[in-house]
Amino acid sequence: MSTTFVNANSATLKVPGAKIYYEVQGDGPVLLMIPGGPADAGAFGDLAPLMAERYKTVRYDPRGNSRSVLGGPPQDQDMDEHGDDAAALIAALGDQPAIVLGSSGGAQIGLNLAARYPKRVRVLVAHEPPCLQLLPDAEVHRRNAQEVLEVFRTSGAGPAMQKFAAMAGLGGGTQKKPPSPSMQESFSRMQGNFAFFLAHGVMPIGLYTPDISALAASKVRVVVGVGAESEGQLAWRSAMALAMRMGLTPVTFPGGHGGYGEEPGPFARKLEEVLTTAI
Repeated sequence: MSTTFVNANSATLKVPGAKIYYEVQGDGPVLLMIPGGPADAGAFGDLAPLMAERYKTVRYDPRGNSRSVLGGPPQDQDMDEHGDDAAALIAALGDQPAIVLGSSGGAQIGLNLAARYPKRVRVLVAHEPPCLQLLPDAEVHRRNAQEVLEVFRTSGAGPAMQKFAAMAGLGGGTQKKPPSPSMQESFSRMQGNFAFFLAHGVMPIGLYTPDISALAASKVRVVVGVGAESEGQLAWRSAMALAMRMGLTPVTFPGGHGGYGEEPGPFARKLEEVLTTAI
């Protein structure tokens, strides 16, 4: 594996089957930010500068999204592969374990990373991971996810994303200030990731079940986060189910499912409070 620097703040890391694009800002302990679904590093464009006052914030595009290009044709996303990528990125940044913030599907990646590479992770904040298999009505959600895939195959990305949003109960959470240029660029790139997410991500991300036994056996401090404005939504319910299985008290963060972008200032303050307690 080798790292090639693009400019002062961004770089790429070559890993098996892909080249991972990432951005670094600030100095201090590594805080790795993992976005979910079709999102990329820009999703944390407003949060990262706030956390960079105390941490070396590292945000990246998961393989297949935006600037993290695949070395071959797209295949269904593999959570172990995503976990391997995150571990390789942490290793490339130094020999110390990282603090990890994962959101949505990125929280699923973080849970895989912490379970399989516990020496690479100091604290994991898993914000609303959509681990649907932990829900009592998991079979219903499995069928719904399959229907999203079928709509994509028959009608395209637009109708499929609408069905996905309805299934997940998304739409809550309000933007408290205009998004930064970085966030706006990320929104544009996300649209280009919809097809990959729908065809190869919805099922494997949502149906991934965290290894709770491995997480419990590790020394990683796991914090399960939920949004103040996303109560009752699918990912909120999944996060609550995970917290219950792990015997944890969930932590409520400002905003909804994407609170880090909706209310970056309050979200950063809450995250700093959580990390001060957890570290």
